[in-house]
Amino acid sequence: MNVELVKNTLKAQGIGTKASIASLTKLSVATCGTILNELVASGEVIELEPEESSGGRPAKPYKYNADFGSVVCLLVKTEGGIHSIHCRIVDLVGDVIREESKVLSHIDVDVLDELIEKLVSENRNVQAIGIGIPGVVHRGVIGVCDVPDLAGKPLGAYFEDKYELSVTIENDMNMTVYGFYLLQNFEEEKTFAIVTFPKNHFPGAGFIVDGRILSGNTKFGGEVSFLPFGVSREEQLQQLDTDEGFVRLAVHTLTSIIAIINPVTIAITGELPHESQLNNLYEGCLKDIPQKHMPELFIQRDTQQEYMKGLVTATLESLTYRLQLIEKR
Repeated sequence: MNVELVKNTLKAQGIGTKASIASLTKLSVATCGTILNELVASGEVIELEPEESSGGRPAKPYKYNADFGSVVCLLVKTEGGIHSIHCRIVDLVGDVIREESKVLSHIDVDVLDELIEKLVSENRNVQAIGIGIPGVVHRGVIGVCDVPDLAGKPLGAYFEDKYELSVTIENDMNMTVYGFYLLQNFEEEKTFAIVTFPKNHFPGAGFIVDGRILSGNTKFGGEVSFLPFGVSREEQLQQLDTDEGFVRLAVHTLTSIIAIINPVTIAITGELPHESQLNNLYEGCLKDIPQKHMPELFIQRDTQQEYMKGLVTATLESLTYRLQLIEKR
């Protein structure tokens, strides 16, 4: 825990001394010195030349070595019948090393494995792998999924065993809402939601409640296509493809989200929503939701930046010792 405190503080500071790190972490200068010496010996921290001093012994400055390792992140996507994988390699502070996209005729475990093997061999000291999946993910096993060949596959255990690395596999909506939330730079913990309406696929949602991703007992949270719309799933897809049907089902979905988690904002994404429908969606929700409880609604069709931001952050977090102090209420 102390090592993580020192590393995270140094990442945030950019450059720090034993004294400045001790002040920020509340650890002793001696403890910080011991930890920094260990990190310098392993190469994870760089000891810089001390600045010239007018008097006394100058303090040694330290810098976190972002190039000490790298992280591989893959976004698995299927839109309009087109399968693709967007790859990003980042250093240990999240800065992009390289990026590429591949359009594929199909995606299965072998396709993912071949791509990961190539990226791990081409990049120095890969320490973690992150994969975003358009489907339910529970303990590394893929459930209901928009990419049929991945459904039911235990990807987490397979890739961890093969590559002996930390592997993060997450639902695409959870990672997208996490990315949206991080980019808002809220000064305090908020409740935020995203709901997507892709063409020819069922809608899905992601939730941040009081600053934490809400995914549910079996990671089924956000599967809003299973709400009781009063129509079969086949009819739901057909109705979503019409303007009137879309607005009706979207209002039902938004109203349910608002009533249950009371978010400050809902981002509406996917190929089906149009800016011209935003007022109808808002007014439709007001038929059941009191005005004072209405969140801000906005439509944003391209969410790749937010999706990747969430996945990169979650994958880097998988490398740290995670401890949360939760205040009792």
